[in-house]
Amino acid sequence: MPSYAQKGAPTRLLTGKVLDHSDNALPNAVVYLTNTRNRAVKTYIVGPDGAFRFPALAPNVDYEVYAQFQGRKERQQDRSANLIIANKCRSTLTVDA
Repeated sequence: MPSYAQKGAPTRLLTGKVLDHSDNALPNAVVYLTNTRNRAVKTYIVGPDGAFRFPALAPNVDYEVYAQFQGRKERQQDRSANLIIANKCRSTLTVDA
């Protein structure tokens, strides 16, 4: 008897690093990901390597992403994760430290 289990809807993945202008990781920086449809915000506190990961993002939604470190925000905050190609995107967020 064939299985009729449906695969889950495709999702997207956003990964990256938070760095200073000298390309040093900024541990404990916070990355904010905002759903532009409903304004829901997800946050990620980066580890020692500055890496962040937002899995299972909706495929038809735009997202704004920016980082903050010790009260300083990334200069460019109007980025959209809608630019994700092949359901995966890697981004480097630079903060004045």
